[in-house]
Amino acid sequence: MGVLFACFFGFLLIRMPVGFCMLCSSMIYALVYDESLDMLLSRAVAGSSGFTLLALAFFMLAGDIMNRGGITTRIFNFAKKLVGWLPGGMGMVNVVDSVIFAGMSGSAVADAAGIGAMELKAMKDDGYDDDFAISITGGSSCIGPIIPPSISGVVFAMASGVSTGAMLIGGILPGFLMALVQMIYIYIVAKKRNYPRIPFKGFRDLGISAITTLPALMTPVIILGCIATGVCTPTEASVIAVVYAIILGFIVKDLSIKDLPSILDDTITTTMGVLFIVSAANSFGYIITAAQIPTKLAEMFMAVITNKYVALLIINVFLLCVGMVMESLAALTILVPILMPVVYSFGIDPVHFGIICILNITIGMLTPPVGMVLFTLANVTKKPFEKVAHAMLPMIAINCISLLIITYCPPLVTWLPSIML
Repeated sequence: MGVLFACFFGFLLIRMPVGFCMLCSSMIYALVYDESLDMLLSRAVAGSSGFTLLALAFFMLAGDIMNRGGITTRIFNFAKKLVGWLPGGMGMVNVVDSVIFAGMSGSAVADAAGIGAMELKAMKDDGYDDDFAISITGGSSCIGPIIPPSISGVVFAMASGVSTGAMLIGGILPGFLMALVQMIYIYIVAKKRNYPRIPFKGFRDLGISAITTLPALMTPVIILGCIATGVCTPTEASVIAVVYAIILGFIVKDLSIKDLPSILDDTITTTMGVLFIVSAANSFGYIITAAQIPTKLAEMFMAVITNKYVALLIINVFLLCVGMVMESLAALTILVPILMPVVYSFGIDPVHFGIICILNITIGMLTPPVGMVLFTLANVTKKPFEKVAHAMLPMIAINCISLLIITYCPPLVTWLPSIML
């Protein structure tokens, strides 16, 4: 353990990309302790060749097509008419917008980058404080990896062996809970600061907006419907989502054939980065298993802690700390194989643990020094990273409240998969 993790964190300190950190530290361990390098490299190749991993690329592609095809503008306008009349109108719109967009992108960074600029400008134009607008935009983006189709959910399922369909469906209620808690916070702050509302123009106007936005809103319904009814696997559902997004983009005439090469190029670049991390993590996981680290960790954990709820609290604190210093997908691929024996030893439902794990790591994306959402918002707002990080503190606390509720109320996660699958 000492050799493996000393090498890994040593490479991280010299700013080596995390995929190479895992691969190089695994190779050093194999050379020192006479493990098979052939097996190590074959595991790396096998790590990126799983059928389920295709869903990553296609879900990313579908989200990018939706964003570039002008669908996000229609969603934003619908959200304004739906909840803009509530206290803290544009803040409420921000959260609802993220909930809907989460059903297309599955990524916090895609949410912050794709619709963040639009949301921030709208809140600023309505007289909201910069810090509050940044906080709500960043905090609501954490809903992206929870509500399906979740890229993090697919990665967790691959790393843990849990059903991908169960992971995706298990995120529905937690995602809506997060939105509700955030909207309660916005309501309280808006009342205190007297933020403006958007006048309600009647149900007819709302109905027209809903009809024009309905095709986009059907995307997550189609994805989940196909998975829950057994019509297709999550990977096949992701392909359907891409085809549907392309057809929808052409119908509304906001997408042209000329746009597709650049969209494909962006998706391929992003996907290759993710797949390299997954491949390297598979080799890293092989070494961890060969060293019997998960078994030893579970035995040590059980010897010290006997209460399931205390164990969940300690795991939450640990994962929050990891999320602060490690990229989300890399953290999932490294930690999940290590922690699963501990999870099973305490009788924790693996799907429930998966949502807890993903939410912890996602909250870490709002914290320095490696908070990808912070870097994204700093780039979008052209404000110093430190100012963006300070503005995010209230929403980190609000999301941690949601995390505690989800942690100690397992049916929020397990109920829907149990009845739909």
